Amino acid sequence: MELLAFLVIFSVLGTGLCDVWCYKCVSTHPGCGEPFDWRWYWSYTCPNPDDKCVKIIEKKGVDTLITRDCLSSIEGIRRDIPSDRYEGCRSAATDVKLGHYVFNDIHELNIKRNYFDNTTFCFCDFDYWCNDGRSIVGSLKITVAALITAYIISRRMVL
Repeated sequence: MELLAFLVIFSVLGTGLCDVWCYKCVSTHPGCGEPFDWRWYWSYTCPNPDDKCVKIIEKKGVDTLITRDCLSSIEGIRRDIPSDRYEGCRSAATDVKLGHYVFNDIHELNIKRNYFDNTTFCFCDFDYWCNDGRSIVGSLKITVAALITAYIISRRMVL
């Protein structure tokens, strides 16, 4: 019975007691695209206690580039992160002054970040490994199944 109480307390309060865990990969690596294969990647603890998991979807025609990481890791690199960072997906912000005074002949550098036609940021912070693309309902089902299994095991130990 103590095991069940511990699991319930950990599942309810545990998400607020420690940092969030996210996947870190780019879709050019095997298993990181759609569909995401979690068996290829370790989860990483985000450095900030109030961090979020981010999934960036960049599209150019039929080509899609997906990047998964912590928000604090991306903030120093990207200038197009939307200011609304609540749970959900939204379009990238535009920075009209980005690369304004740079006259570059190498187009592959993408200084003005205008190569992709559509860039979408998806934020999540209420569940571990939530930037894998699955919905939160699936992970809640796993948590409930684990609690039921722990309860059945604890009942068998008592008998």
